[in-house]
Amino acid sequence: MVEKMGAKGQRYFKASEKPGKKRGAQGSGDGAVKRARLDAMTVGYYRRICDRLKEGFTEDEERDLFVENVLSEVKGKANVVAMDMTGSVALEKLLSLARVVQVGEVLAELGGDTGSEFRRVACDPCGGHVMESALRQTHRWTEEGGGAEEKSEAEEEDCGTLEVQVQRLCGVVRENITEFIKDPHGSHVLRTLIHVLAGCLTSEPSDAQQVKKDRRSTSEMTDFEIPASFWWELKHLSDSLMENINVCATNPSASATLQTLLTVCHRKRPILCRKLNKGIMGYLTSLSSAPGVSPLLVFLKDPSCSHLIQTVFKFSQKALLRDVYKNHLKEQLMSLALHRIANFTIQTLIEVSSGLKLFLKIFDELMEGFEAVLAAGHMGVVIQLAESCVQWEERQDTLMQRLLKAFHCSDPASRHTSCLPLFLSLLAYEVHYQTETAGDATVTQHTLSICYHGSRLVQALAKFKDRSILMNSLHALSSADLRTLGTDSAGSHALQALVTSASDKGRGKFLRKLEELYIPLACSRCGSRLLEAVWNSATVSQRQSIAEKLVSSENQLRSDQFARHVWAKFGLTHFTKRRSAWLEVQTGESKKLKMFRDILE
Repeated sequence: MVEKMGAKGQRYFKASEKPGKKRGAQGSGDGAVKRARLDAMTVGYYRRICDRLKEGFTEDEERDLFVENVLSEVKGKANVVAMDMTGSVALEKLLSLARVVQVGEVLAELGGDTGSEFRRVACDPCGGHVMESALRQTHRWTEEGGGAEEKSEAEEEDCGTLEVQVQRLCGVVRENITEFIKDPHGSHVLRTLIHVLAGCLTSEPSDAQQVKKDRRSTSEMTDFEIPASFWWELKHLSDSLMENINVCATNPSASATLQTLLTVCHRKRPILCRKLNKGIMGYLTSLSSAPGVSPLLVFLKDPSCSHLIQTVFKFSQKALLRDVYKNHLKEQLMSLALHRIANFTIQTLIEVSSGLKLFLKIFDELMEGFEAVLAAGHMGVVIQLAESCVQWEERQDTLMQRLLKAFHCSDPASRHTSCLPLFLSLLAYEVHYQTETAGDATVTQHTLSICYHGSRLVQALAKFKDRSILMNSLHALSSADLRTLGTDSAGSHALQALVTSASDKGRGKFLRKLEELYIPLACSRCGSRLLEAVWNSATVSQRQSIAEKLVSSENQLRSDQFARHVWAKFGLTHFTKRRSAWLEVQTGESKKLKMFRDILE
């Protein structure tokens, strides 16, 4: 939960304050003090600047001259421009194109003579984004000179200007730490500052549409060189945050800031990260609570602090995890797994302990109330248990039997073949087959339904050593159910996991049943991707069988928007005209794929 809360393109609609909630100038006692604003003509000027920047420049010299001219207009009124909705957009884009010394000069003006203005600008809805943009340019000071050892004295002085301003900002942040971490905009500036001090930045999406598209993806970090002074600034800043751990534990913005610090320290300063983890857990477990109840249990159920504890668990060493479980979580996991907030932290605990013997204790404790977790709908806990069991073969059968029992397909044994549809739909046997009789005399076939968490569960179970129950259930599915499964956005991933993890013999047996579905799968968005995955895991003889079925419908495949890509990737034109050459190519590819799989395993 350390990513930015919103996209740049979305923030400008939030600048106007609600009636009765006027925003006063930062650092003043009078909340009604008005701040200077740009006039209409100047706003139009910066709107034209934005339009010109969107067009781009053909030559670097033209771009540099344009940036220099506009920044000369900004000089003397940078604060007003930075806190204007239109001016801030233009200034952000200019800073990304400006030279390092120009960025340092803008920051110097934003901070004022003493640096006290940094707080007002950083906590402004628009000014905060300008501050972030300026800070993000620090990674370029080693690029503009071609490396630290190649810089001239003038270039070093230019970089030193920006370094001084960053240090000045750090001092202001430490003096006003609680205001920065509590403010939604100021905390974002602080989080960017932490990244800069550690020497790593996350990639920034270019627009709001890209943010929406990549909302589930993890931002990649890029490392860059930093001056030695930044290491000390990061240390001092971490000390200030730990002095205000009481705020960081309960305030959403402050909690996200501390999570950012843990994330970058884990990457760049592991010793400091361990110290922070120990200090955070020490504080959370030292507070007074009801007799016999650990205070950590209260924080685990808090929306803000639970995220912080998740991050601590994620970056903790086994000694700290063992201590937390033994002294605070033992015999409490079931109640936490059933809690609407705490269950997410338990998922993280299961994940990070999957490679430790501690997992066995966690697994055994959660198995005692396994069906209650399922009934509560906390499938994340169940799925994480299944994924972690992949590393513990001795617990795989236990989990499978618990699942069969929970879905009422354990007894009699004939119901085992019904487990796959039940897992995929997360429905009990009686609900899925619409029967209320104790035996199987009255059974009504139910259309296969698939849900996201059911697919995730099957994907995890497909990695178990013994997959016989799942595979037998897969073979028992009708052609109509297989088609539904293969063309469903979630079900296709489950089917892919089952087919690709099977042995060559088991895969061949299933592909013979799937032969009549090759054409509809190839013409489906999800089915075509599934068919490609099956192709990559198939032997040469299995590929040849697939190709023979597909070429019989050449016109249909080549005219379909999805199937035409299958036709090209499988090289089916070569298969029809130069089969011997096609076989030679496929044999070579099969050997390469097998070699890579052996290396990965």
